[in-house]
Amino acid sequence: MERRDVTAALLVAAWPGWLWAAASESDAAAGIRAALERGALSAVGQLGRADGFLKNPQVRIPLPGHLEEAAKLMRRLGQGKRVDELETAMNRAAEMAVPEAKSLFVSTAKAVTVDDALKIVKGGPTSVTDYFAGKTRAPLGERFLPIVTKSTEKVQLADRYNHVAAKAADLGLMKGDETNVQKYVTGKALDGLFFMIGEEEKKIRADPIKTGSAILRKVFGG
Repeated sequence: MERRDVTAALLVAAWPGWLWAAASESDAAAGIRAALERGALSAVGQLGRADGFLKNPQVRIPLPGHLEEAAKLMRRLGQGKRVDELETAMNRAAEMAVPEAKSLFVSTAKAVTVDDALKIVKGGPTSVTDYFAGKTRAPLGERFLPIVTKSTEKVQLADRYNHVAAKAADLGLMKGDETNVQKYVTGKALDGLFFMIGEEEKKIRADPIKTGSAILRKVFGG
């Protein structure tokens, strides 16, 4: 069901332009609104659950560069359990934050105009993903951060991470969001969400014939 929902949403952007003539512009816009909403909610459902990030190698959140090197040393010193706890907490935090995207995705999909729909159809191979990212990434970051912060605070290593990362930043070894575990996880959670939508969009564009739905038949059929 989840894959079908994502497929329905992303197929809209891949459909040949001549099919738009089979429906009015208002019908086309209504169709893409509904399809975008269904697809976005399905993507949220795939990641916003236990092991959505942790057990998915495509989006699993690792420790950032130089901290990963430090983690290797910790493992050799018999402190691997602490590293695993932090990595698990980071991914669990992302899984807890992602459902916050649901309401914003719904409102964003409902706000799609005819011009928006036409731009999505005429866009590049990830135009659906790019549309959502452009409209929602910044506000989603604001929603995700408090949830990620609350989750990572439960793990004592989060504070240690930030302390060590701050020193690494002073030495020029780390920069940006990598110096704060909460901001790092928030960014990676957003990356994973849009990555999954983008990958599905590419698949649908490569072979749209394999999928369909009632709303697509209504808007693009004929």
